[in-house]
Amino acid sequence: MMTILSVAKQGEAILGLVAAPVAETEFGSDWLYQLNNALMETMLDRQGVGIAAPQVYISKRLIIVASRPNLRYPDAPYMEPITMVNPEILRVSDSQVLGEEGCLSVPDQRGKVARAQDIWVRYYTLEGESVDAEFNSFAARIVQHEIDHLNGILFNQRLSDSNTD
Repeated sequence: MMTILSVAKQGEAILGLVAAPVAETEFGSDWLYQLNNALMETMLDRQGVGIAAPQVYISKRLIIVASRPNLRYPDAPYMEPITMVNPEILRVSDSQVLGEEGCLSVPDQRGKVARAQDIWVRYYTLEGESVDAEFNSFAARIVQHEIDHLNGILFNQRLSDSNTD
């Protein structure tokens, strides 16, 4: 059975909160797997390339990054979906890239945001295994966008001044 969750919209309090870490006792739990599955189904249903738990009213540090071409991002590269629990950016490249972003929680608005070209991230799997990974280009942009959600920041708070012309 598919579980498509409601998506919080800009202005709702949950989107401005710093999400709580997933506790050690929650790794490998049924509810964490169910949340992950529902997040994935919701993201795919809404044509997203990433999603964060706070977007579905769950203030926990869990994101999915799943770049793939779709109606909203026709030129997106394909990557296998990655679930990141308690992700943290360890390092970012000096080089930044201006790129267009949208958000499931901010419908009908897109804009250019400057993001690091390359990032190094540490996160945990659903089972609690630590992973260190490097992301580049569009995938790096998605990870930064989704981690912003965990910190109560929406992409339109980072819009470049070039959007006002």
